[in-house]
Amino acid sequence: MTTKKKEQAKVVSQEQLADGIFSMWIQTEAAGSARPGQFISMYTNDGSKLLPRPISICEIDKEGGKLRVVYRVTGEKTGTEEFSQMKAGDTIPVIGPLGNGFPFEKAEGKKVFLMGGGIGVPPILELAKQMECEKKQIVVGYRDAHTFLKEEFEQAGELYISTEDGSVGTKGNVMDAIRENALEADMIYACGPTPMLRAIKQYAEANGIECYISLEERMACGIGACLACVCKSKEKDAHSNVHNKRICKDGPVFLSTEVEI
Repeated sequence: MTTKKKEQAKVVSQEQLADGIFSMWIQTEAAGSARPGQFISMYTNDGSKLLPRPISICEIDKEGGKLRVVYRVTGEKTGTEEFSQMKAGDTIPVIGPLGNGFPFEKAEGKKVFLMGGGIGVPPILELAKQMECEKKQIVVGYRDAHTFLKEEFEQAGELYISTEDGSVGTKGNVMDAIRENALEADMIYACGPTPMLRAIKQYAEANGIECYISLEERMACGIGACLACVCKSKEKDAHSNVHNKRICKDGPVFLSTEVEI
């Protein structure tokens, strides 16, 4: 496997989608080989912040050599605040694409749930665009009426929304939306916070549904060397010889039965 090299990506455009949520298109070589579910590591231009920030890929434009990332600003010291100030023409150091994406080819001819919650919503968009299946049911959860990417999702499949405050769609979470709409599926692909993924994993295993989940985790190196982002696994990891998997390298997408969350 070749080591990914850091490159200077060019900011094509940036806009704010909701409170603290930003969308950025960048020109990058990583677009040529990126798959839904992968991520890129974005570096700040602040020398005091050595570690990159892993940001999920939201959309891929292979022909144009561009990637879209939709991210949440999580504080001044995280680097995301600096990203949000960038304008078209600025450059940003990135490495990617990293990690394993969703095995979406397996869904052909099946009824599928594509589930996202919070900042786990953006990576579901490119997955929905590329997936060819019998029935594509997109189930996404938000805190409130700021349902970013809603229009894009409506063009990609059947859309069901849950909001914590009940302002749009089903009041509650994505599992509540499935129950309220009596939805059924043969396969599940999901990305979001751990409590959401834990509930989806339990639902999938109780109903015998093949399920792939993308784990969110703070990462340091992003390439599997530092072992800062591990999760418990059923099998022993060949690298560390313990029951762990590295989310950045072995994931972030896992078969739900492979990992314990």
